[in-house]
Amino acid sequence: MAAPPLAALPENERSLYEEIDTLLAAVGCDDDTRAAAAWYAVARAQPDAWQAQAASASESLRRLVEGQQQAERVWALHATRDAGGNAEGLRRLLLALIRDLRVVYLLLARQLARMRAAAALPEAERRQLAQLTRDIHAPLANRLGIGQWKWELEDLAFRYLQPETYRRIATLLDERRADREAWIARSVAQLREALSAQGIAASVNGRAKHIYSIWRKMQRKRVGFSELYDIRALRVLTGSVADCYAVLGAVHGLWPIIPQEFDDYIARPKGNDYRSLHTAVIGPDGKTLEVQIRTEEMHRGAELGVAAHWRYKEGGQGDAAYQARVAWMRRLLETRAEGDDDATLAAELRAELAEDRVYLLTPKGEVIDLPAGATVLDFAYHVHSMVGHRCRGAKVNGRIVPLTHQPASGDRIEILTAREPAPSRDWLSPQLGYLVTASARGKLRAWFRHADLAANLAAGRQILEREARRLAVPDEVLERLPAKLGRKGRDDLLVGLALGEVGVAQVTRALLDTQAPTPAAPAITQPRRSARIADKPGELTVEGVGNLLTTLARCCRPLPGDDVSGYVTRGRGVTVHRADCAALARLRERNPERVIEVRWQSAPDRAYEVAIAVRGYDRRDLQRDVTNVVTNAGARIVASDSHSDRDLGEVTMHFTLRLHDFGELSALLAKLSAVPNVTEARRLAGG
Repeated sequence: MAAPPLAALPENERSLYEEIDTLLAAVGCDDDTRAAAAWYAVARAQPDAWQAQAASASESLRRLVEGQQQAERVWALHATRDAGGNAEGLRRLLLALIRDLRVVYLLLARQLARMRAAAALPEAERRQLAQLTRDIHAPLANRLGIGQWKWELEDLAFRYLQPETYRRIATLLDERRADREAWIARSVAQLREALSAQGIAASVNGRAKHIYSIWRKMQRKRVGFSELYDIRALRVLTGSVADCYAVLGAVHGLWPIIPQEFDDYIARPKGNDYRSLHTAVIGPDGKTLEVQIRTEEMHRGAELGVAAHWRYKEGGQGDAAYQARVAWMRRLLETRAEGDDDATLAAELRAELAEDRVYLLTPKGEVIDLPAGATVLDFAYHVHSMVGHRCRGAKVNGRIVPLTHQPASGDRIEILTAREPAPSRDWLSPQLGYLVTASARGKLRAWFRHADLAANLAAGRQILEREARRLAVPDEVLERLPAKLGRKGRDDLLVGLALGEVGVAQVTRALLDTQAPTPAAPAITQPRRSARIADKPGELTVEGVGNLLTTLARCCRPLPGDDVSGYVTRGRGVTVHRADCAALARLRERNPERVIEVRWQSAPDRAYEVAIAVRGYDRRDLQRDVTNVVTNAGARIVASDSHSDRDLGEVTMHFTLRLHDFGELSALLAKLSAVPNVTEARRLAGG
């Protein structure tokens, strides 16, 4: 690939790029990252030049340049949002759009270079740049653990957003600077002498205190400048963790410790993997002094973050450690609350509680995050309950989509609403896939709960009768259904169905489980015992006989979950029928002693044949749509036929399907009923 034409860049863009490249080199970024900074500068100034070379660029380089371009969407959202808006949401949106962690380093380096030159900008532009830095870039630098960039970004943003406060603290620091520096030099000499006397090899230096961190600590502790312990500070770097604790002992032996001002971030690292010992003591002349103690490796990590590990990534044992570090850091970046304390962040990482989320935009650019797989209807209910109740459609990036559409991170969602709320009870059905989040379902249930009792009873009765008809279940079993489902009575069950408190799958399973048992009069005199079928162990248990060939009756085609009975044939083993099968009833009348008890066992790998009928108003592609639903549900079509009634404009389709269990049948019938123009989808009584 050709070198980027940097000489053709405008002077200001070329100067900015050179500053960025210096910053990236200082933290040890790899060649691809530095090249991406150059090509992004070209892409901004000369888009055609980048487009001409993009095809020949490596996938890594394209990903890094495109990541910087995608970040511009977030900057644009930040510029238009109200002050104090959802900054954390924008940070998470940025990280959802960017999948290569190195892009974040490019963004931070560019922002720091721009902030260093911000004094020459008009005040309004300078403040906008500082606001973006404070809201997005400085927190990201903190999460990545890049101390040297974090402090400078924070100080520069503070300088332009609160210039009077910045100057006041800077003036306090400047006062008696010579005296303070002389005092620090004396403290450094005393500590070096104490460490040398104990044979501890370590470097000791004064540590600069940043203006923004001083102001934050004054605000957090509600104290004045003179009451801060760490205006005067030392940093000690050692070769090992054991030496860190040895230095700590020497410090506490040299100067009196200040109680409650000791923190062990080696034993308990911060959420961004920062490790160090912090202690405060009464130093020379009775003045307070903060001392930070860490190893050289800890110091590199504190200053450079994950970039400190990049130099190890070319093969060798360090490669696996580097990859683990990057994966860990990405989980850290994606944690939800910027205000969480370090212990909470660390606990979330250890427990792997970070949930997959999608980050979506309202038409005004606000960021809303939902669990992965949430639908546009979930989005509507998240915005407001009434928006969900009035929802009639949705647009994603300007394109109309169904309410079951699952948007991706970065999509802009517009909810289309009606004047009056009129939610559908179908939205509560998990099989139809309208709602994924529990909060949205709860809001919808609350709406229907406040509807009048008669409406809930009617809706529940419709659901119950529809399921009984779909699955060809006899009407007489309905009276035992409330007790089976733990409801107080029939009306309580109907209301529960209407509100979605009782699922359709629960009802359909119970409908079969509560069918009246058929009394048998076995004439077999041998001791009754259980035996599994011979050809597929674990699918059925036959009571009273053992080691018999067992087949499923073709007249009724029972499915796992159906109430079944067996009939002992002559020469063909046991034939298994549905308990309500008409053919079985005739056999029982002739030979009651041959009817035996049969019950299902688990058989996850076996498929069974079942017959269904689908009826609807004929239209173009209706049969194709129905067939697609069947195949997408994982069912295999064994046989099918259809009949059209031209006078009524109706079509009836019959399918023989292979399914694994009753649950699959119930879900499939619900999906078929939702196909446009379909008026009925049910199991045939003989199948």
